Amino acid sequence: MFPAADFLIYCFVTAYTPGANNLLSMSNAARLGFRKSVRFNLGITAGFLIVMSVCTLFCSTLYQALPRIKIFMQIFGAAYMLYLAWKIWKSHSELTVEKEKAASFFSGMILQFMNPKIYIYAVTAMSLYILPVFHSTLSLIGFTLVLTVIGASGSYVWALFGSAFCRFFAKHTRAVNLIMALLLVYCAIALFL
Repeated sequence: MFPAADFLIYCFVTAYTPGANNLLSMSNAARLGFRKSVRFNLGITAGFLIVMSVCTLFCSTLYQALPRIKIFMQIFGAAYMLYLAWKIWKSHSELTVEKEKAASFFSGMILQFMNPKIYIYAVTAMSLYILPVFHSTLSLIGFTLVLTVIGASGSYVWALFGSAFCRFFAKHTRAVNLIMALLLVYCAIALFL
């Protein structure tokens, strides 16, 4: 029997907790407004779908290899999160951002390939919840889409939050940037706990 409630709780908790996608979506929407941050979030969704598809196809291989590659993923992921934390901390409070500084579709998509939270999300959901019960190609495609929609939805919600509190963020930029940077540092450290 498929544990649907446990599966959905896991997916939503993973999708809506602070991570690189969510924090960058919130930061971009606070700087640019929600409408201008949608391109970045669409990139997140596209990258998420690609990563989910690859993880679905190769989950059993990755799951067996995970103990050997986990430390490299953790180190790389933590270094990238610390880099993002530094970039957020050093960002300025100008709300009028030039076109070339706007978050792009491509940057949102590429972020997914370097985000260890997505790989952990995919491998855990597939190996613990889906693969023990479902094996058909159609069901795996369906679950890949479900994981993508739930996972990427977190970035849109955080972007809405960021744009809703845009003026507050502009008045308290240093404090907000510090909090977001510290949350990313926490995410990087949590990879090793």
